[in-house]
Amino acid sequence: MNKKLFNIKNFVTIITGSGRGIGLEIATAFYKHGAKVIRLDLNLNKHKLYKFDDYKIDLRKQKLVDQCLHEIKRRYGRIDVLINNAGVTTYNLNNKVSKTILYDEKILKETLSVNLIAAYNLSNKVCKTMSKRKKGSIINITSLAAERGFKGNPSYQVSKAGLKQLTKALACDWGEQNIRINNVCPGYIKTPMTMKSFKSPKLKKIRDARMILKRWGEPKDLVGPCIFLASDSSSYITGSDIFVDGGWLAKGL
Repeated sequence: MNKKLFNIKNFVTIITGSGRGIGLEIATAFYKHGAKVIRLDLNLNKHKLYKFDDYKIDLRKQKLVDQCLHEIKRRYGRIDVLINNAGVTTYNLNNKVSKTILYDEKILKETLSVNLIAAYNLSNKVCKTMSKRKKGSIINITSLAAERGFKGNPSYQVSKAGLKQLTKALACDWGEQNIRINNVCPGYIKTPMTMKSFKSPKLKKIRDARMILKRWGEPKDLVGPCIFLASDSSSYITGSDIFVDGGWLAKGL
């Protein structure tokens, strides 16, 4: 295989929500493949092995985001890849949260502010920077929740569906500048965010039954698709969805 096929060496890569779980796994893999990795997260601890460029930041604070991007551009001169992974959820495990709370407008606004609006604003600013070089790749981490209805998590589903459509809109608006925007859509991945669900025997049994591969995914399962979309190997792909769901969507009722 041509070693340059999935090359991301020296790619200046911003990854949000990269303090743990999927984001940290992607950041680590990109670093090992030679990328210059910039982590943006509200909860960050200095990594013992890898020298990430870390910015502890609340992505909802636009003035702070602008300052952060200014510093990144000053330091690196460009941005090659943006991975919007930051996300929050209000999960109703075993219906322990009332519908009144789940459908509270405050929860919706809080969820949208991180999962959609922060990605909306950051992507727009990064696209403007990428357009100067007429090259770049943005990868949005969405969810099966953008494809199917599930009980107990309406705000999260709305936010991820919005992120999916944002990807399509950005792809249309920035394609002429050779900026590609795509979705990576995880299924059930074992992360700190999903462990309560994974440890529920009832829910785990239901979800396992739909997975063709008969296992929950690991954060590392998203690394390959992200490297592919970041690299020039996907130079003719934009506005697309890559599902990493163990066959969940492919299986009929």
